[in-house]
Amino acid sequence: MTALLILWAAITVVLVVLLIYRSTLSMQESDQLFIDVSESHMEKEQALILRRLERLQWPLRFLGGASGLLILLILAIWLWRGLTAS
Repeated sequence: MTALLILWAAITVVLVVLLIYRSTLSMQESDQLFIDVSESHMEKEQALILRRLERLQWPLRFLGGASGLLILLILAIWLWRGLTAS
Protein backbone atom coordinates (compact mmCIF):
# COMPACT_ATOMS: atom_id res chain seq x y z
CA MET A 1 0.00 0.00 0.00
CA THR A 2 2.83 2.37 0.87
CA ALA A 3 4.53 1.70 -2.46
CA LEU A 4 1.33 2.58 -4.31
CA LEU A 5 1.01 5.83 -2.36
CA ILE A 6 4.61 6.76 -3.14
CA LEU A 7 4.11 5.95 -6.83
CA TRP A 8 0.89 7.98 -6.92
CA ALA A 9 2.60 10.94 -5.21
CA ALA A 10 5.52 10.84 -7.66
CA ILE A 11 3.22 10.72 -10.70
CA THR A 12 1.07 13.50 -9.31
CA VAL A 13 4.07 15.72 -8.58
CA VAL A 14 5.32 15.29 -12.16
CA LEU A 15 1.81 16.03 -13.42
CA VAL A 16 1.57 19.23 -11.39
CA VAL A 17 5.01 20.38 -12.58
CA LEU A 18 3.99 19.80 -16.21
CA LEU A 19 0.71 21.66 -15.65
CA ILE A 20 2.63 24.63 -14.22
CA TYR A 21 5.03 24.52 -17.18
CA ARG A 22 2.10 24.43 -19.63
CA SER A 23 0.56 27.39 -17.84
CA THR A 24 3.74 29.45 -18.15
CA LEU A 25 3.99 28.55 -21.83
CA SER A 26 0.40 29.50 -22.52
CA MET A 27 0.93 32.88 -20.85
CA GLN A 28 3.56 33.64 -23.52
CA GLU A 29 1.21 32.62 -26.33
CA SER A 30 -0.52 35.42 -28.17
CA ASP A 31 -3.37 35.44 -30.64
CA GLN A 32 -1.91 37.84 -33.16
CA LEU A 33 -1.52 37.86 -36.90
CA PHE A 34 2.01 38.73 -37.98
CA ILE A 35 1.83 40.57 -41.29
CA ASP A 36 5.06 42.52 -41.47
CA VAL A 37 8.34 40.80 -42.38
CA SER A 38 10.05 42.48 -39.43
CA GLU A 39 7.74 40.53 -37.09
CA SER A 40 8.68 37.13 -38.52
CA HIS A 41 10.85 36.32 -35.48
CA MET A 42 7.77 36.77 -33.29
CA GLU A 43 5.84 34.38 -35.53
CA LYS A 44 8.61 31.78 -35.17
CA GLU A 45 8.54 32.17 -31.38
CA GLN A 46 4.79 31.63 -31.32
CA ALA A 47 5.10 28.55 -33.54
CA LEU A 48 7.72 27.15 -31.14
CA ILE A 49 5.43 27.77 -28.17
CA LEU A 50 2.55 26.03 -29.95
CA ARG A 51 4.74 23.00 -30.75
CA ARG A 52 5.79 22.76 -27.10
CA LEU A 53 2.16 22.96 -25.97
CA GLU A 54 1.16 20.25 -28.44
CA ARG A 55 4.00 17.97 -27.28
CA LEU A 56 2.77 18.28 -23.70
CA GLN A 57 -0.71 16.95 -24.47
CA TRP A 58 0.11 13.24 -24.49
CA PRO A 59 2.21 13.21 -21.29
CA LEU A 60 -0.42 15.28 -19.47
CA ARG A 61 -3.21 12.94 -20.50
CA PHE A 62 -1.18 9.86 -19.62
CA LEU A 63 -0.05 11.15 -16.22
CA GLY A 64 -3.54 12.45 -15.39
CA GLY A 65 -5.07 9.09 -16.23
CA ALA A 66 -2.39 7.17 -14.34
CA SER A 67 -2.80 9.39 -11.28
CA GLY A 68 -6.58 8.97 -11.34
CA LEU A 69 -6.42 5.20 -11.78
CA LEU A 70 -3.84 4.81 -9.03
CA ILE A 71 -5.85 6.82 -6.52
CA LEU A 72 -8.93 4.74 -7.36
CA LEU A 73 -6.91 1.55 -6.92
CA ILE A 74 -5.58 2.77 -3.58
CA LEU A 75 -9.10 3.65 -2.46
CA ALA A 76 -10.42 0.24 -3.56
CA ILE A 77 -7.65 -1.59 -1.68
CA TRP A 78 -8.22 0.53 1.43
CA LEU A 79 -11.96 -0.17 1.34
CA TRP A 80 -11.40 -3.89 0.67
CA ARG A 81 -9.05 -4.17 3.63
CA GLY A 82 -11.50 -2.28 5.83
CA LEU A 83 -14.42 -4.46 4.87
CA THR A 84 -12.60 -7.79 5.14
CA ALA A 85 -10.92 -6.97 8.46
CA SER A 86 -14.23 -7.22 10.33
